[in-house]
Amino acid sequence: MGGLNLEVFKFGMYVMFPIGIMYYFGTNLDERFSVPDFWPKPEHANKVPFDRDEIHAELQRLRARRLYVRDKRLENDARQPPLPPSEDQGNDRS
Repeated sequence: MGGLNLEVFKFGMYVMFPIGIMYYFGTNLDERFSVPDFWPKPEHANKVPFDRDEIHAELQRLRARRLYVRDKRLENDARQPPLPPSEDQGNDRS
């Protein structure tokens, strides 16, 4: 059918194609695939507290936030009228 030249060409393609792809995507990665300002700046990132006073202040802040969200949720629940009981409730006879 094809002969020796075709087999040599196919073998060359099988070997050189992955090498070419690896070379194309493996060189100059910083310029080609970089996204500017992808990582946050240190002043915009979370700061993990290590000092005892900082940990206590952070816990107080989280506690106050949790209580604020809880109060808002309870306030919203108090404003909404209660749901009427459904007609099928309690009648599970088949």
